[in-house]
Amino acid sequence: QVQLVQSGGGLVQAGGSLRLSCTASGRTLSLYAMGWFRQAPGKEREFVATTRWSGANLDYADSMKGRFTIYRDTAKTTVYLQMNSLKPEDTAVYYCAAGSGTRWYGDYGYWGQGTQVTVSS
Repeated sequence: QVQLVQSGGGLVQAGGSLRLSCTASGRTLSLYAMGWFRQAPGKEREFVATTRWSGANLDYADSMKGRFTIYRDTAKTTVYLQMNSLKPEDTAVYYCAAGSGTRWYGDYGYWGQGTQVTVSS
């Protein structure tokens, strides 16, 4: 059993910053990689970023690269998503997930509850 609990999110103006966090509990010794995805109403789930717990194989979607940073604290079993230079099109529900570290949501077996990020113009 693995549980993922998210925090952060909220309302921010365009150009601002926000940090999301995701803390894992349960059988955390078996975790391999963490990822972030987002989904807006009526749109497909979109890959954001991923990292292995080792810190290797960092990967970002092109629209997020240079603005978003994924990093982890293994001692706290927590992964973060630092979002800078936010744009209105970044508005979505953001989910953290535990899995194999690919860009496909189907490779992740555990999911957080999601947090709303709203970027105003």
